[in-house]
Amino acid sequence: MRLTKIGVSCLLGIVAQFARGDMSAKIAEASAPLTEGVPEVAVSRLQALLNKDLPETEWHVVAEKLAEAQVTAREPENTLVLLADPRLRGLPWAKFWRAQALAALNRWADALPLYEELTKDRGSLFHGAAIFGTAEMLRALGKRQQALSKLNLLFQDKEWSTRARLRAAELSIEMADAPNAERLLAEMRPTLVAERKERRVLRGRLELILQRPERAIGMFQALLKRPEGAAHATLIAALFGIADAHVQLKTPEAGDDVLERFIDRHPADLDLPFLFEKLDSLYRAEHKPSRNELEKWVRRPEQPRRTFARWYLARLEVRAGRRERARQLFSDLRRTSTKSPAIAQAFLEVAQFEMNERHFDEAIAILDDARLLHPDPTLLARINFLSANVNYLAKRYDAASAAFEQIAHSNSPWTKVALFNASSGWLQLGNHARFLADYRELEKQGGDEDARANLRLEEALMQAAKGDKTAAASLQQFIQDFPKNPRVSEAWVGLAELAFHSSPPRFDEARKNLARAAESRPTAAAAERADYLSIWVEASSRGNETKVIDLAKRFLEQHALSPFAWEVRTKLAELYYRRQDFANAETQFEIIARQNPDDSLAEKALFFAAESAMSSMGEHSLDQAIVLFDQVAQKNGALRWAARNEQAVIERKLGKSKDALALYDEVLKSDAALSDKREALCGKGDIFFEAGAVDQSSYQRAIETYDQLASDKNESIDWRNQALFKKGLCLERKNDRAGALATFYGILEDEGHPDQRRELFWYYKAGFNAARLLEEDSKWESAAALYDKLASAGGSRSEEAKARLNSLRLEHFLWTD
Repeated sequence: MRLTKIGVSCLLGIVAQFARGDMSAKIAEASAPLTEGVPEVAVSRLQALLNKDLPETEWHVVAEKLAEAQVTAREPENTLVLLADPRLRGLPWAKFWRAQALAALNRWADALPLYEELTKDRGSLFHGAAIFGTAEMLRALGKRQQALSKLNLLFQDKEWSTRARLRAAELSIEMADAPNAERLLAEMRPTLVAERKERRVLRGRLELILQRPERAIGMFQALLKRPEGAAHATLIAALFGIADAHVQLKTPEAGDDVLERFIDRHPADLDLPFLFEKLDSLYRAEHKPSRNELEKWVRRPEQPRRTFARWYLARLEVRAGRRERARQLFSDLRRTSTKSPAIAQAFLEVAQFEMNERHFDEAIAILDDARLLHPDPTLLARINFLSANVNYLAKRYDAASAAFEQIAHSNSPWTKVALFNASSGWLQLGNHARFLADYRELEKQGGDEDARANLRLEEALMQAAKGDKTAAASLQQFIQDFPKNPRVSEAWVGLAELAFHSSPPRFDEARKNLARAAESRPTAAAAERADYLSIWVEASSRGNETKVIDLAKRFLEQHALSPFAWEVRTKLAELYYRRQDFANAETQFEIIARQNPDDSLAEKALFFAAESAMSSMGEHSLDQAIVLFDQVAQKNGALRWAARNEQAVIERKLGKSKDALALYDEVLKSDAALSDKREALCGKGDIFFEAGAVDQSSYQRAIETYDQLASDKNESIDWRNQALFKKGLCLERKNDRAGALATFYGILEDEGHPDQRRELFWYYKAGFNAARLLEEDSKWESAAALYDKLASAGGSRSEEAKARLNSLRLEHFLWTD
């Protein structure tokens, strides 16, 4: 819309000639700076004059000149305030300047009826200007053909003919109507230098649509070499023309040089927003755009160029993936002293950036700052819409839904989208009444069927997620009301999920609904959820494990990026592990760890990958297990010391007792949990026990270690009994059979305490070993007494103890009366 704004502003100079001839000397003096090109001074003087007690006629004259000066000084908001005075209501000149102010604020739809009303009075001084203004508003609203029709009305008007033909030619160029543009440019006879220069630019643009970029560049360059008398807008159009020509020639880097030189020489040009936007479009067309000029302008103090340089350099960095650098530039941009509506768009982009980074509070704060810059209504609507979206993503559904409703009841272009989003927000909150109200309003406004269907489905799925008993009926109703909707498959999957999660699960019904989903040309979302659910249906119904594995593998092949992928891969690894397919289990656990390196899940996955490698029969599996356990330990997580203990176990298997002892000592000296320290202490004792076969003195070291483990009365009975049992074995190897018997029996005695939890694994091992020692010493009665005690324990080896007791009695005649 850049050229539209230039066209509207050109009205100012043309209607200025209609100044009243009877102005007093004071009014003429106050107005003089306006004709001398310094409207800001005129605004100050005229405002002071207006504040005096003037007769009504003179007050009207001053107000008219003040309105003109304010619009010329780019203060349209103040113009609207001035013209709201009841004394000016209905005056033609007031309507005209009000239309001009609205046009300057890009409120084209509001300005259009005012211009059209003024065109009805053919005798009005504003008649020609109003027709031209009507055409400009139609053009700005995208109604180019209607705009051309209005301009045709001015072709025979001496005052407006050239101006209208120039604009009509420009419109024809925009519509790619080269013959009409060429005819209009040939017919006109401009007398003013500015108009001749503008025609030259339009001829250059005509060459562009005729695909003759070299000729176009020549015309534009000739104008820029001799710019005297050309309007500023014409010079900017020539610069843009050169840029467009180089894009056609596929040499955008040459085009950006022209713009960069101009920006470098004019750091405060009024059209910097458009120049930077054009420059950025050239950068996007280049394979490796240079950031040298932008970096230079960021370092230099001249404003507002520095602010725009930060903005567009940040854009460049975002496209290059350098997000931290972009964040710093955006942060500097927010702190800029330049506070202009022109940078409100930059704040919108910063907020979008923060939203994508999920920094929702920061995004909202930035959007609030953007509103303080008084952006034009179109941009303000975008700011409000993004703000509502941010609140929605932040799960502040109350604020988001209220904001979306407000947008829906405005003149926003996103009315229907806002109603849809508001309805969705009320769904999230469980506010069924507000959901229905917005849904029905969306229906009244002609919301498309797909949008309404989506809301109905989301309502049903939300009911399902909350366990609402009406969910199944809502899903069935959706299928009935929208049988051809592509999301019908998602409804069938939803019904399958309800059947699966029912109590008890209805597996056959779930399978049937999944089959219906597959027949309904499933959406990507439905296919993903159906494939996921199929795995759990088969796994939970105790189906064939091979089938579950196949389903899981197919899911990972077809939905590798799914948020459910890690869960499916974990299930697959678990199945492999359970089937003792340790090689495949290890592979799956390692993939989980790689894909979630910073997650606690990675530590667990690595640990089980190491366990799988440790259990594997591969040639280098133990070496691989050590590497994986070491990676677990390096993460310094909850499994760090458990991993060190497992490494020690492997070192023992490899015959590296010293390395294993070093690992156990590391655990014992650390801040490891008691369970990990008990395991390390027990492992250390086991190493000494194994070394006793070579060096008898090692048995004593083992006994001391087991005593340490068993000495804590607060120890778990499992660990205590294990330590005592192994101590007994050490004593037996030292030929201290009495000590071994007493130690084994001590475990049986402790088990008899009523206040202790029963532990039978080490209990039975100790009991059978004690009985064996007694049998070896031919102490049959004592051995029988122990077997009787073991048989009475009622555990898994009681029958074995009874059988041995009976055998002992028969062999040695131990029956009593």
